[in-house]
Amino acid sequence: MSVRTGGGGEVRNTRQRRAVSQALASLEDFISTQDLHALLRERGESVSLATTYRILQSMSELGELDVLRGGDGEAIYRRCAAEHHHHHLVCRRCGAAVELEAPTVEEWAGRTAAAHGFTEVDHTIEITGLCAACSARRADG
Repeated sequence: MSVRTGGGGEVRNTRQRRAVSQALASLEDFISTQDLHALLRERGESVSLATTYRILQSMSELGELDVLRGGDGEAIYRRCAAEHHHHHLVCRRCGAAVELEAPTVEEWAGRTAAAHGFTEVDHTIEITGLCAACSARRADG
């Protein structure tokens, strides 16, 4: 069984790929490759760490996942709920994320790119901070 990609190619829908996909579908927040691998092991799935990395990279390239860089520079992943361009507000501590629509940002990015002669522009905006729950725990502790 194969999964057709947007570019006309196909990616094999292996047992490991299905396990990674199902694990991501069960999560609401972003997760690192290491943490996802640990989750897969807890679920009894035999997927190596290297294979987990490769599958996440492939899914990301196919646009199936949102990818952000955590505070330490490590990539974190989440199955994207929105089917169109958007941005994220992400908690640095727990990984909770809010998808943001930002038409003003879109207009600014287009104007800025055009002013510098750029075309076929893409952009990613990540706003990080502490969510309300983490802020409250910090204040309590």
